Amino acid sequence: MLRPKIPTMPTPTGLVSRPAVLESTTVIQHAPAPTAQTAPVAPASTSRPTVQLTPGSVLALVGGGTAVVLVVGTVLVSMLLAVAVTAASVAVCALVIRSLISSQHRR
Repeated sequence: MLRPKIPTMPTPTGLVSRPAVLESTTVIQHAPAPTAQTAPVAPASTSRPTVQLTPGSVLALVGGGTAVVLVVGTVLVSMLLAVAVTAASVAVCALVIRSLISSQHRR
């Protein structure tokens, strides 16, 4: 019932013939054609270029980092405030329901 079905290869429907005679091929190497003289290419630099920070770029990095910290801090504080307000409202609702239930038992 739960056995997997293994796909089978379909049988060919047309005429199947074997390939004709296989001919071997040989690779012949020719001498490279003479090229025009080109200007010598300077070797690529093996060391990575250094990053030089100017006072303006340092100030921009510090300002950007400060902005990111302030935005993330604002979001986290607002989420904490939302949780605190929700917890306080649930506590008030629980007290009201408790007082309503206890006042019915006294009557």
